[in-house]
Amino acid sequence: MHMHALRPDPTPDARCTCLLLRRAARRVSQRYDEHLRPAGLKTTQFSLLAQLRHADGLAIGELAERMSMDRTTLTRNLGPLVSAGWVAQRPDAADRRRMRLALTDDGRRTLREAAPRWREAQRALREQLGAARVGALHAAIDATLEHLG
Repeated sequence: MHMHALRPDPTPDARCTCLLLRRAARRVSQRYDEHLRPAGLKTTQFSLLAQLRHADGLAIGELAERMSMDRTTLTRNLGPLVSAGWVAQRPDAADRRRMRLALTDDGRRTLREAAPRWREAQRALREQLGAARVGALHAAIDATLEHLG
């Protein structure tokens, strides 16, 4: 392979979109994690609890689809929430092999206590980036998700 084949293309469109999105997501997650740390949660954990608050009784596969996560990653992320007693896994009444997820009372309380910290993270990010930039970012992400299915 020639060295010039490894040289990055200087045009902005040639930059790796995946790498840019992952870097931005990590940076934003770090900011949210800082705010949620006193509540004993990470951003992903907060998001999982919030999803279950809105849709108690989801099967693991259904939650994985909603979160755009693979089942293995979701199961790994659920482990600490189950161990902490915030999420319960119960067999599906119709198919005992299928597990349903539900927030426990402790999980609901943890989510309620963490919510103001999450709102503060939202406010701080909006203040740092500006409302117009955050709105444009949301619109770009929504359009991207819609196009990708």
